[in-house]
Amino acid sequence: MFRPCFLPMLMLAVPLAGAADLSFNRDIRPILSDNCFYCHGPDKNNRKGDIRLDVREELIKLGPQTLIERINTTDADDLMPPAESHKKLSARQKDTLKQWIAEGAKYEAHWAFVPPVKPKSGNSIDDFVRAELKKHGFQPAPKASRETLMRRLALDLTGLPPDDLSDRIDLNDYIERLLRSPHYGEHMAVGWLDAARFADTNGYQVDRDRELWPWRDWVIKAFNANMPFDQFTIEQLAGDLLPGATLEQKIATGFHRNHMLNEEGGIIAEEFLAEYTADRVETTAAVWMGQTFNCCRCHDHKFDPFTAKDFYAMKAFFHNVPERGVGLYSNPVRTNAPPFVKLPAPELEAQIAALNAKLKPVEEQLKGLAAGDLEPWAKKLATVKIDWLPLEPQKATGGDNPPQIEDKAVLVGPQETRANNIVIQAQLPAGKITALRLECSTTAPSASFQWSELKVGKTKLHAIDATHVNVLDNDRKTKSVLSVAPNKPVQALFELEKPLAGSELEITISVENAGGPSQWRLFATTNASELIAPASIVTLAQKEFAKRTAAERNELASFRLAQMPEHRRLSEEEAALKKQIVAAEAEIPTTLVMEEQKEMRPTFILMRGAYDKPGEKVAAATPAVLPALAADLPRDRLGLAKWLVSRENPLTSRVVVNRFWQHFFGTGLVRTSEDFGSQGEPPSHPELLDWLAVTFQESGWDVKKLVKLIVTSEAYQQSSQFSVRSAQLDPMNTWLSRGPRHRLSAEVIRDQALAASGLLVEKIGGPSVKPYHPPGLYEQVVAQRDNPKATYQQGSSDDLHRRSLYTYWKRSVPHPGMLLFDAPFRETCALRRSRSNTPLQALNLLNDPTYVEAARFLAQRMIKEGGTTIEKRLTHGFRLLLGRNPSPQELRVLAAAIERSIKDFTKDPEAAKQLLTLGEAKTDPKLSPAELAAYTTVASTLINLDETITKE
Repeated sequence: MFRPCFLPMLMLAVPLAGAADLSFNRDIRPILSDNCFYCHGPDKNNRKGDIRLDVREELIKLGPQTLIERINTTDADDLMPPAESHKKLSARQKDTLKQWIAEGAKYEAHWAFVPPVKPKSGNSIDDFVRAELKKHGFQPAPKASRETLMRRLALDLTGLPPDDLSDRIDLNDYIERLLRSPHYGEHMAVGWLDAARFADTNGYQVDRDRELWPWRDWVIKAFNANMPFDQFTIEQLAGDLLPGATLEQKIATGFHRNHMLNEEGGIIAEEFLAEYTADRVETTAAVWMGQTFNCCRCHDHKFDPFTAKDFYAMKAFFHNVPERGVGLYSNPVRTNAPPFVKLPAPELEAQIAALNAKLKPVEEQLKGLAAGDLEPWAKKLATVKIDWLPLEPQKATGGDNPPQIEDKAVLVGPQETRANNIVIQAQLPAGKITALRLECSTTAPSASFQWSELKVGKTKLHAIDATHVNVLDNDRKTKSVLSVAPNKPVQALFELEKPLAGSELEITISVENAGGPSQWRLFATTNASELIAPASIVTLAQKEFAKRTAAERNELASFRLAQMPEHRRLSEEEAALKKQIVAAEAEIPTTLVMEEQKEMRPTFILMRGAYDKPGEKVAAATPAVLPALAADLPRDRLGLAKWLVSRENPLTSRVVVNRFWQHFFGTGLVRTSEDFGSQGEPPSHPELLDWLAVTFQESGWDVKKLVKLIVTSEAYQQSSQFSVRSAQLDPMNTWLSRGPRHRLSAEVIRDQALAASGLLVEKIGGPSVKPYHPPGLYEQVVAQRDNPKATYQQGSSDDLHRRSLYTYWKRSVPHPGMLLFDAPFRETCALRRSRSNTPLQALNLLNDPTYVEAARFLAQRMIKEGGTTIEKRLTHGFRLLLGRNPSPQELRVLAAAIERSIKDFTKDPEAAKQLLTLGEAKTDPKLSPAELAAYTTVASTLINLDETITKE
């Protein structure tokens, strides 16, 4: 396994000439881990030659001198590492190993697995930073300017530009105000959403919507309320297991329901249940322990002392959730897969209560009808004779082949492959027609086809025989399949809602997929409809009451009730009310949560990670190399959560403070914030990391106190300007020889533009929204046949200008404006984002409707709020966006650009109109279009400045 090599890393890993003492963790472990552990490390099943180099006793057995001989030999068969590994030790690395052997080959426990202890060499961040700077011959950089600091603090703490640049405000008071801002929680939540792989869809091929935004809102509230991080951890991993768990604590457990969920047809539920539980193990290990547990899912870890048994013992904590492994594709879109909880929705709950109040008397009336004596009706039915009068077809049209009329029958077919309508005009007998009988047979040995619809003019019909009720639902997708033979006709009975009188009747029969010819005969009756029934029901009525079975009595009663007009009316009313109730209940927001099922699922080591190859059975346990779960802790998610934030755990506090440091400095004290193992980089300031970790624990895991500790430090408040010396000797700012400077995240770049323009909608929380989005992307990946609305449905009004963390996140098509600036896909846990610099980013900032619209409104603010001169207006724009005044040279260049653009747009008013109409928000129509367009182009320039998209 290779990892990136940076100059600072080499400075950490290789001792300087003449160095007296070597450190195994700092100088030796990186060399062995990179070049030797893959074949001679913790994974016993992959170990070559029975040689192990991660344990001192094994090296002593081998003989330390043998190691030196093997790395220096010219014999290709004995050389370590071998040529086929494509790894080669440098001369300096060989000398370092030789010096280490000479010093006694001392080993150290991996630094991350040793509990942190507060060093005595310092009592503040700056004590440790200054000591390291002095060691490398640096002095701290000067303090950044007040304007730079205020912008840096505002962007780091709220993700928005500063809204108060007053010289009167004290910097510490300013920090406190930013920490109290509701936007603090929004900004701090973004990194946690990456870690938790939060999205608004399930992922995989189907990638339909889910509801988990209440969990996102819980995270925002938790940061704003300064929830202690240990409680933040416990509630997210096991809030449902706390005594008397509240709804909010249950919502918090959505952290581990953020994983992808497969709804595809034909998948194996057990396979994907294994995927989901493995994802939870890998995410937990990365987020709280900084460990790459995905490396021990199929085998023991090749570099760190974790085994496959450790992986599956951790999985046992998460293997008891009552989930199916496969989503419910048959459910409507936006329906969460269990387990989930409903959220309070007072208006909808009141609506449902009112509907239930209407439903209750309807149900009672139906029960009353069902309790009535049906026997008098049954006796009449048993003896009545229905006069069915044959109808004579006058004309028949439609079909692949024109239907024929022969002997009062309509002949259809023989092949009707398309969805055809056979229209028959028939002569009616005298009197008021109450019911129709359709009889279908064939002249062939057999025939079959699908009957999808029946219409009799504009007359409403009721199916007397429920077998064919589908043909009355106005939906050609629902069909009755008919199989007929010459001696096996099919009959269908239909009641007319209102008796029909006249001379002629038009009947439309919709058929398709015919296999053979069919012939249709039509009959009508004037008898009372309550005494018309299929032969099977008449047979039951003819039986004596005492001789009918319970099932037969129920069948007879059900038929009678279904034919009663009052029962039918009440049933339709009942169905309509229930449909409204179901629709209202579907609107009640839900959110995915964790639960424990009553019966424990057994957990096994899966051989090579295959779901269908179980090996040894394991119980829930923490990794063997780390402190064991305390005896008084339960062996469930609650016990695991408490173990993670216990003082005995050497990892969590280090991992967490490192990510907070990464948030403010762009890089963690451990650069590989996702990997605190042997393949990760060691800390640049190990004593500072431990001091922060212990201080964080001693504070009661107080996040805002930690944040304030960082942002008030001299190290953070330094100027970020490069000096020639620091650029040469500290290019990655490893030793903190200057302040933090890096490109802003995708969310901050967009939110900053919206805020400076005045367009930003500051509403906190709620369902995700759909701002501007390029057309055509969804069409490439979503199935539109069954759901035309599966393509991107852009929002409007406030939805277009909400903060970016509320942007709808579809895993298969994340918002391209986010991806361009290196936001992750959120299919898996992401603990640090890369930072790229591409031409596409500039094109996006120049052309995306969001930024063009923001430039237009920033221009409007410059004109309306900045004063009467170009210089004052430009200064106002600079202060809104960059928090500083422009230099004289900047003013000259941009003022000339505005004057030139005003002339250009005055000559070409159509160009101004096109620019000013991009985006839905409307600027002040009283402003001169040429002037507004000119300022818009300059505002766009400001939004595109390197300084604008960079934290200085």
